[in-house]
Formats: sequence, C-alpha cells, structure tokens
Amino acid sequence: MSDDKLSNANFDPKGRFTGLGQIYAKARPTYPDEAIDFIVDKSQLSEKSLLVDVGCGTGISSRLFAERKIPTIGIDPNDDMREQAIEENSKSKFEWLSYINASSEHTGLEDGVADAVLAAQAFHWFQPEPTLKEFVRILKPNGFCFLVWYERDDRDEFTRLYSNVLHQIPDARSVEMKRGYSGIDLLESSLFHSAGKADFENQQEMDEAGLLGRASSASYVPKAGEAFLKLNQDLRALFAESRKDGQVAMKYITSVYFAQRK
Repeated sequence: MSDDKLSNANFDPKGRFTGLGQIYAKARPTYPDEAIDFIVDKSQLSEKSLLVDVGCGTGISSRLFAERKIPTIGIDPNDDMREQAIEENSKSKFEWLSYINASSEHTGLEDGVADAVLAAQAFHWFQPEPTLKEFVRILKPNGFCFLVWYERDDRDEFTRLYSNVLHQIPDARSVEMKRGYSGIDLLESSLFHSAGKADFENQQEMDEAGLLGRASSASYVPKAGEAFLKLNQDLRALFAESRKDGQVAMKYITSVYFAQRK
C-alpha cells in the first residue's frame, strides 16, 4: 500500500469524526489504570504540573488525569468532539481541566509550559514531523511525550472474530496499519531521548447495543446504506454466538510510547 494511500491528508482528520461525539464518548473503552499510572510516574506529574492532551477527542484520556488532580489542557480541532468533552466535564466539574480549539501542529500554547504532552488514540491522524516539533516547543526541558494506542488483541477468539467483521470495510485495514506503526516516529525522533514502549492489557465488556456502538464509533465504519445494514447484521450474529450472560468482552493491548525532550 502506497504512502499516499495512508497520508494524513487523505484521512481528513479534522472533519472525520464530526457527528460522532456522543457515540464516541459512550461506546469507546477507557484506558487501563496501570497505563495512566505509568505515565504519571514516568513524568512525575502532580497537582503542580501541566499535562497537554493533544487530539483529546471527547476527553476520555483527559479526564483520567484530571481525576488524579493533574492540571490538564485538552486540545482538539473538531468542534463536535471537543464540545462533547466539555459537556462530559460539566458532570465531573474538574476546574483544573480545560479544552481549547487548536491543532497538533499549532497548539497556540506558550513555549515550555507543559511537563508532559500526550496523544491518546490520535497521533496517527497528525503530521508527525511538525507535530513533534510543536510538542518540543511547548514542553519544558526534560519534559515527556507520550503516544498511546489501544489495539484489539486478536489472540482472543471473540476479538479476532470482531476484527474479521470490521476488516470487510475497505478503510479498516488502512487505518489500523497506520496506527500500528505511528509510534515509531517518536521512538526514532532526534528531538527526544530515552525512548521506549510499555504495554498493558485491558478489556471492554458490552451488551449488544454497546457492541454496535463500539463499531459505529470508528470513523471508517459506514453510517447508512447497505454496507451499514450488513455490518450490523454480522455484528448481531457474532454477539448472539459469543455472548455470556448477555455480554461480550473485547480484549485490548494498550501501548504507551514515551520519550524525553532533549
């Protein structure tokens, strides 16, 4: 598959999630506590620190750090996703959590303000080189950058069968391929040092509605037409075959790529 096929421009990251804010917030899995604790400990985040969550979407990752009383700024250029993040935070009322409209290449933040920069389930939508330069600009000396993804763990039978259903969608493999190797940009960047990667297991338990919602939250999944009906039919059949006590469990590996600013 050509690089052009996988380019960020073709993926239209800014508008791709428009209209998905509510379903994304409701249906997407959270991140395992062990992964969040790893980030906090690695970068020694505290109530006196600042974390910048770039490509924060509906704020799933932002709120996990805010729950630990870490001052956090979430950044996202998509109005629908960002407004959903603001609405979700209105329930929690974390005064030390805020959201702004900006891009990964131009955050609008001052130089050297962040103790850590995070991109959770987002960096594969960014232009790597200008984004990492922007991360360096807003990071304090020796500040940390973290890129986080959860990937389905197809060693699990149900998860593998779910993946097989989704892979009938033309765009699915392209997005997953791009997501799978994007962390290498940080590991090989000359702007950082002490790079590495840590993996953590987690799972998401869902009823049938939750499973359908989980699929619909993906940007590449059709939202109407014959392909949409076929996908839902296949997922309902998979749920009926796999459910236990009215639930199925999706298995994930959450990977945390990390590096320290030079």
